[in-house]
Amino acid sequence: MDLEKPPAVTPAPRQYEMKPATGPQQDAAPEGCLVVAIRIPVRIVVLVLVVPVRMVWDALVVSGRFLRDTVFRPLGRAVMWVLAPVGRAVVTVLGWLAKLVFVWPWVGLWRYVVVPLGRGLGWLGHALLVVPVVWLYARVLTPLGHGIVAALQGIGTGCAWLWRVLVVAPAGWLYARVLAPSGWGIAWVARGVAAGVAWVALRLWAGIAWVGLGVWSGVTWVCRGVWAGVTWVCRGVWAGVTWVCRGVWAGVAWVARGVWIGLAWVGGGLWAGVTWAGRGLWAGVTWVAMVVGTLLRWVFVVPAVALWRWVFVPVGRAIAVVAREIGTAIGHAWRVAGYVSLAVGRFLGRLFRWIFVEPVRWVYKSVLTPVGHVVRDAIWRPAAEAARSVGRGARQALTSARETARQTRADIRRMLFGAPPEPEPVPLAKGLREPTVLPARTLEGRSGRDDLSPPRRG
Repeated sequence: MDLEKPPAVTPAPRQYEMKPATGPQQDAAPEGCLVVAIRIPVRIVVLVLVVPVRMVWDALVVSGRFLRDTVFRPLGRAVMWVLAPVGRAVVTVLGWLAKLVFVWPWVGLWRYVVVPLGRGLGWLGHALLVVPVVWLYARVLTPLGHGIVAALQGIGTGCAWLWRVLVVAPAGWLYARVLAPSGWGIAWVARGVAAGVAWVALRLWAGIAWVGLGVWSGVTWVCRGVWAGVTWVCRGVWAGVTWVCRGVWAGVAWVARGVWIGLAWVGGGLWAGVTWAGRGLWAGVTWVAMVVGTLLRWVFVVPAVALWRWVFVPVGRAIAVVAREIGTAIGHAWRVAGYVSLAVGRFLGRLFRWIFVEPVRWVYKSVLTPVGHVVRDAIWRPAAEAARSVGRGARQALTSARETARQTRADIRRMLFGAPPEPEPVPLAKGLREPTVLPARTLEGRSGRDDLSPPRRG
C-alpha cells in the first residue's frame, strides 16, 4: 500500500505553446516515513474527537440563531420600547442636574458677580481716570496749547518782521545801491587790468621759457648725478644688511638643527619604550583572551551547539511535524465534521418533518379544515347573523326610545311655556342674484333701488 501521493504527470507542451522559462526550481521537501506513519492515525483520532464538537457547535449555532430571532430580538425591542423613555428621562434629569451643578453656578457667578463687578470697576476707572484726564485735556492742556501756539505764532511773526526790517531790507539796499555799482566798476577795471597783464605775461613767458629750458637742463644733470650717488650708497647698505641677515639665519638654523636632533633622539627613545611596553601588554592580553575564549568555548559554546544540533533541532522538527499534521488533521476533520453535521442535521430535520410536521399538516388539512368549514357554515355564520339581527333590533329600539323621549320633552315644554313663536319669512325679491334692469331716477329722488335691501357679502 502506497501511502504517499504520486506526483502529478505534467503533459508535454504542444508545438504552438510557449515553453516555460527554464531555471532553478525548488522541489517540495520530501516527506519521511514518520510523517506518513502518523498522518492516518492522527487524522482518524482527530476526526473522532472533532465530529462531536462540530455537531455540538452547529447545534449551538442553530439554537443561538433561533433564540436570537424568536426570543432575544423581540425581547430586546420590548426592553428598548420600555426603557427608551426611561433612558430619555434619565438623560434629561442628568442633563438638568449637570446644568444645575456645573453650568448654572458659573452662569450665576458671571451674571450676578463678575458682570456687576466689572461694570463697577469700569465706572470707577471712568470716574477716577477718564473723567479727570478728559477734563485736564479739555480745560487745561487745550487752552495752554492754544496759548503756546498763539505765542509762538506771534514770536515767529515778530522775528520774521525783524529779519525783513534789519537784515533783508538793508541787504537789498546795500546790494542794489552799493555792491552792484561797485561790482560793475571793479569788473570793468579788472577786464582792463587782465588785458594788460595778459600782454605783459605773454612777453614775460617767452623770456622765462627760454631761461627755464636752460635751468631745467642744468637741474636734470645735477639730479642724475645725485640719483646715481644715492643708488650706489643704497646698494652698498643693502649688501651689508643682506650679509648680516644671512649670518644670523645660518646661526639660528644651526641651533634649531641641534635642538631638533636632540628632541628627535629623546622622542625616538620614548616611542621605542612605549612601543615595546604596548607590544608586551597586547601580547599578554591576546594570550589571556585566547585562553579565556577557548575555555568558554569548550565549557559553554560546544555543549550548547551539540545540545542544539543533536537534541533541540530533531525534537523541534518532530514537534513541528506532529503539530503540522495535527493542525492539518484538525482542519480536514473540521471540514469533514461540517459535512457530517450537515448530513445529520438534514436527517434530523427530515425525520422531524416525517414524525411531526407531516402528521400535523395532514390533520390540519384533512381533519381540522373541513371541521372548521362545517362549524363556520353551520354554527358561526347563523350565530353571527342572529347577533347582527339582535343588534339591529336593539339599535332601532334605542332610536325609537330616544325619539319618543324627545317628543315627550317638547310636549311638556309646550304645555308649560307655550308654543314658541314661528319666525316670519322675509320676502326676498325674485331673482336677487341675477342682474336686473333698474328704473330710472324720478323727480322725487327715488329709484327702484330704494325698495331693495343691500345684498349680502359672500
